[in-house]
Amino acid sequence: MRDWPKEVEARVKWIQKIIGKTKTNPGMGIVYGNSGGKDCTLAAILCRKATENILGVIMPCQSSRNFGIDREHALLAAKQYGIPTVQLDLSDMKSLFTNLLTPVLSEMSLLEENLRKGQMNVNPRLRMTTLYALAQAKNSLVCGTGNRSEITMGYFTKWGDGGCDFNPIADLTATEIFDFLRFLGAPDVIIDKAPSAGLFEGQTDEEEMGILYAEIDEYLLHGTGDPEKIAKIQQALKFSAHKRKMPPTFGADVWEI
Repeated sequence: MRDWPKEVEARVKWIQKIIGKTKTNPGMGIVYGNSGGKDCTLAAILCRKATENILGVIMPCQSSRNFGIDREHALLAAKQYGIPTVQLDLSDMKSLFTNLLTPVLSEMSLLEENLRKGQMNVNPRLRMTTLYALAQAKNSLVCGTGNRSEITMGYFTKWGDGGCDFNPIADLTATEIFDFLRFLGAPDVIIDKAPSAGLFEGQTDEEEMGILYAEIDEYLLHGTGDPEKIAKIQQALKFSAHKRKMPPTFGADVWEI
């Protein structure tokens, strides 16, 4: 069990160092995507403790859940911790993009599942583009909100939600995120709901990955677990290595894709 008071202090100081905040300099601002989920809520709390110059961005995109429970929880967390928040509906942008892309894809002999995955990853990349446009306009940095469990499994979109300037929670497993949020008094409705990226209707992280966060975290934290689950984690770690590294360049060591 981590010492949560010390974790708060250390992470807040680290964030302040990242943004260049000192006693005489307020430093840069912070922009983050507020999906109403556990990870972004924890990252936001820590960033808010580090600076008042923070902006949360709610970015629903076609999914009814985005406009319903996700938005409700996003606003709840923002209100509780005093975080200025704006909402940008990306649905029209997504429709425009897919309408341009669909005729081209229809001429190719592509697997239906690959088409679905390609379309699904558009949402996080639109959100990343939105966050960076706002951050650049506000002289701010984009805060990442991925946890260790997701990052290990490669359960994030390359150049999408994986795109950020810093991440104060990347070393914490999903299980630790839950415990940290409880310590900080975050809303129970956010802590208790099934984790979901909200990429399509009815989607949950664990169902899509085919493994429970508890099983991932048992291996990450203790090195134990069901042999089949461990093999699944190790395979995912290997296959998603490219997501955690910068693109290879000629003359440098090449990692397996």
